[in-house]
Amino acid sequence: MKPLPTLTDPIYIPKEKFSAYDRFWLRFINDSRDLPFIYLLTAIHILVIPAAIILYTPLLQGWQWWLAYIPYFYVSQMYFKGRFGLMLHCISHRKLFKKPYNWLYHWTIWGVCPFFGHTPETYFVHHMAMHHVENNMPDDASSTLPYQRDSLRGFIKYVSRFLFLGFRDTFMYLFSRKRKKLYLRLTYGEISFYLFCIGMCFVNLQATVWIFIVPFVFARVVMMLGNWAQHSFLDKDDPEDMFTSAINCINTKYNHTCWNDGYHTVHHLRPGLHYTEIPGEFLKLKDKFAERKSLVFSDIHYLHIFVWLMTKRYDKLADNLVNINGTTFQNREEAIALMKTRTKKIIYNNPSQPAEVIVKRPAVSNYV
Repeated sequence: MKPLPTLTDPIYIPKEKFSAYDRFWLRFINDSRDLPFIYLLTAIHILVIPAAIILYTPLLQGWQWWLAYIPYFYVSQMYFKGRFGLMLHCISHRKLFKKPYNWLYHWTIWGVCPFFGHTPETYFVHHMAMHHVENNMPDDASSTLPYQRDSLRGFIKYVSRFLFLGFRDTFMYLFSRKRKKLYLRLTYGEISFYLFCIGMCFVNLQATVWIFIVPFVFARVVMMLGNWAQHSFLDKDDPEDMFTSAINCINTKYNHTCWNDGYHTVHHLRPGLHYTEIPGEFLKLKDKFAERKSLVFSDIHYLHIFVWLMTKRYDKLADNLVNINGTTFQNREEAIALMKTRTKKIIYNNPSQPAEVIVKRPAVSNYV
């Protein structure tokens, strides 16, 4: 285990002088701290979208097409995908563009998202209208509760269900609560993407499969992998406790490229915070994290956690676990035992399950 280190994750450092490009975009955006999102979108419009258009044309054939596609895939799906996906997360919580220029947001959602495997509107609806409302509880379509969370078989079941039934589950959640505007946004966003892909298959089947369909499947698997790692450790006595229903990953390069996304517990506690404020909020809450035995990892990110859970390397997890104030855990053995307990599946109101994993919850309506 590690003591709490000095935080090195990104915070806002005001610029002494804005460039002409900055000043141009400051007329359109709500917060100068979001200029990095503009830089990212600019790079995507220069590097990704034009390359995708070229791949649709007859200019490249056979091995030349694949020679061009391989670097395209790396740049779009390996380099930019995480950055864009977590930018989408940030601008779902905080509006990027001023109201008169909201068409730029809609262009991002409808014009840019499909290149990274995100169907229009669905991320916002799923994340804001369901995930944060339910906080990984049973009615959350991406809930990790009923799965053994250090099991590869459990993860395969989890991601398979989401791939095939995630849209249906999210739609029914919203429909049953009469959230008409939201389930309509979800529906026309998802179906529009499918119809778009079908139409583009008649233009260029190979390009459509590799530029839109493969990234779509890849994105959903990656998002579920991230959600699995973020919500793998749950207190069976109170799985809704936000201090123990998620984790924090601090001092990792991932936070520099993906807008402090590692601070997932802080994000659930303070979902409206700008990403540059999150490290400061973490320090304000550190004593509570220690008291509630919240899991905080240093120098690693969600992929490390996922791999070590799947291989049951709790020793590796313990090596990177932060013992805040030296009081969160009495020793390494206690920490490992706690982590193992928190990965056990939790079944709600199912008398066929062993008593230690059954949690009774009042009617869902009390929580919405």
